[in-house]
Amino acid sequence: MTDRRKFAPATARNRDFILPVLQRVLPAAGTVLEVGSGTGEHAVHFARHLPALRWQPSDGDPAALQSIAAWAAEAALPNLNEPLLLDLATETWPMICADAVVAINVLHYSPWPTTAALFRGAAAALPAGGVVYCYGPYRRHGSHTAPSNADFDDWLRGVDPRFAVRDLEAVEAEAAQQGFRLEEIIDMPANNFSLVFRRNRARINFPAGDSG
Repeated sequence: MTDRRKFAPATARNRDFILPVLQRVLPAAGTVLEVGSGTGEHAVHFARHLPALRWQPSDGDPAALQSIAAWAAEAALPNLNEPLLLDLATETWPMICADAVVAINVLHYSPWPTTAALFRGAAAALPAGGVVYCYGPYRRHGSHTAPSNADFDDWLRGVDPRFAVRDLEAVEAEAAQQGFRLEEIIDMPANNFSLVFRRNRARINFPAGDSG
């Protein structure tokens, strides 16, 4: 049988640093929607260590969904859902209610409009006080925080001109337009940051039959 699991070396390097932050900022119970789940390794790791939370992985790439499903099947965790097809660029979210949204290494591997789409979707999905957690490298005050991040930014733009290390202040501004405040900026290893946004306003209620 073909093993459809994919492996991302960065996952093994960062998951044990991300986990304590998630344990502190995510709700004690409820559903966490992970966007851009990639290989699915983070989903398995976090679902295993956060058993009171139901983890909902998602991705816009069908090949990624196969990897996520393979990891989930092997782990057989009761709180880890089957992955959902969710392309942030379409702004069509297959599930409208969650208690938190997690996006790890998503914004710099996506076109800039994805940032606004992420927070628009989260505004519809989350209740007041709901958390959006974003992890990755960011520029601050118009500058990279390390030479390695500048090199990574150049590499990203070479892969796709629409990709880039984002300005933290620009991400914060997009979030604020959708009713989120930047509650914490946490320094992480390898010149990354954890950003914790919290929803100020109540969940948007769409008319019956309107998925947003």
